[in-house]
Amino acid sequence: MRAVDLIQKKKEGKTHTKEEIDFLIKNYTNGQIEDYQMSAWLMAVCFRGLTDEETAYLTQSFVESGDILDFSNISDCVADKHSTGGVGDKVTLALIPILAQLGIYTAKLSGRGLGFTGGTIDKLEAIPNFRAELTNEEFFNQIKNIKVAISSQSPNLTPADGKIYALRDVTATVDNKSLICASVVSKKIASGANSIVLDVKYGSGAFLKTPKEASELGDLMIKTGKLLNRNIDVVISSMEQPLGFAVGNSLEVIEALEFLKGNYKQDLYEITLELAYKTLLNYNKVKNKDEAKKLFDEVIENGSALNKFKEIISWQGGNIDCIEDYNLFNVGKNKTEIKSPKDGYIKELIALEVAHSAKLLGAGRDKKTDNIDFGAGIILNKKIGDKVSKDDIIMELYYNDVAENKLNDAIEIAKNSFKISDEKTEKAKLIY
Repeated sequence: MRAVDLIQKKKEGKTHTKEEIDFLIKNYTNGQIEDYQMSAWLMAVCFRGLTDEETAYLTQSFVESGDILDFSNISDCVADKHSTGGVGDKVTLALIPILAQLGIYTAKLSGRGLGFTGGTIDKLEAIPNFRAELTNEEFFNQIKNIKVAISSQSPNLTPADGKIYALRDVTATVDNKSLICASVVSKKIASGANSIVLDVKYGSGAFLKTPKEASELGDLMIKTGKLLNRNIDVVISSMEQPLGFAVGNSLEVIEALEFLKGNYKQDLYEITLELAYKTLLNYNKVKNKDEAKKLFDEVIENGSALNKFKEIISWQGGNIDCIEDYNLFNVGKNKTEIKSPKDGYIKELIALEVAHSAKLLGAGRDKKTDNIDFGAGIILNKKIGDKVSKDDIIMELYYNDVAENKLNDAIEIAKNSFKISDEKTEKAKLIY
């Protein structure tokens, strides 16, 4: 078997066997196949596509390229949740302690952000002294004791995907749905979950721009899970505007804490409940959404979900005093208010522009080695459909030490991120 023959085969639109895909992935991972050959194959995939079976073979090859976590000696019900990414997406911080408090073992491996705002690990590291890098032994022990742990992903999980993703990023081969599916699903399987709920987002602040694209990817993920004996549920949700009212690492942790204290924001509540319901249903904890809602509300109202988050912070070395004293988060010492230029209704609130502004303030990174200012970010006071009067504060920009040119750009982008209409605008639909 030769790489050049398999490149030719896919270029002609023919279907690979499992053995052929295993050959490509194994030999690329160990250095026997060159970057330029894998690049050629990836481009052929982008033009010719992969069948559902080929996508499952690729996913399995990624899984088998590294460590596979096994929680069967702890529980046969281990859940995971993943989002394809968005602006202000702090759902993991709210959802994971709720699931654990409701008796679901939850093994959550997350990443740092690369782009406009931080990833889940960046948000957690905004908590003073929080340690996100756990060894496998620490990860297992914490899950065994308190049913939940959130850790940064080990490089030993799906190393083939890591190597290929770096290549995709510089060869314009990121946007193929089979390659996206294999990348996401392989990491979830390798991390030991047997029930996976995926939040696939579309809109201006997401990688996929339309509900149709998101639905196609969601369907493919479900089919791949079935072929690999994993239960995968998918929720398709909008990222046309930021989720919740906070964008930026410390600000998003504070919003998640407020959520667990019962101070709900409707959109964050809606998507978090939907993902909890899917997970509880998979483990026969509930028969319908009303039952799920009752349990969900109960652990928030009685404070036990917040206490579970406190346990997570404590076990991972964080300062639990931050739950009551938000000053410990060192939110940006400077603030600029963006005001409405006229009376009307918020017609648009472009998530991508809000994120771009937050990044210029210091909330995101261009390279993995860049530092993030955990205290930088944006608080939104209005969302799509809200009525505003002239000079109402639409958003507040928080920042510390930012170059004057970047600050001016951030302010200008923030001003252009929303549009106001004279006519009443419908509230934006969240779950498609």
